Amino acid sequence: MDVVYDWRGPFENLELNGLHAEAFGHRILGDDWVGQLERHSLGWVTARMEGRLVGFVNVAWDGGVHAFILDTLTAAHAQRQGIGTRLVRLATERARDAGCEWLHVDFEPHLTRFYLEECGSRSTPAGVIALQSG
Repeated sequence: MDVVYDWRGPFENLELNGLHAEAFGHRILGDDWVGQLERHSLGWVTARMEGRLVGFVNVAWDGGVHAFILDTLTAAHAQRQGIGTRLVRLATERARDAGCEWLHVDFEPHLTRFYLEECGSRSTPAGVIALQSG
């Protein structure tokens, strides 16, 4: 099946909340993704198969030269088809086009191969502060 990718593609909160819940293994929330992304993001990439949202990535930014990959999501039935890689590559192109000089991403160890080998990230020293315990 053909996958259609769209920079700043339209979506409904309900469908993105469902995809997020599936990808991260939690209950479906009622987050206002549309409002949040319009306020805080450089953009996002949607991936659709036959009109259904099967992939998404958010590109947050500081309004300057730093952008951040967040919430890379691919529906379970659409994984291992290169959709996530294409989402990140398109996000990278658009961040570069916007004048960003750095595209940051943090990830869990099981995603190392995806981000470093498939998406072209390079490993750097970084730190994170856990603000919520548990």
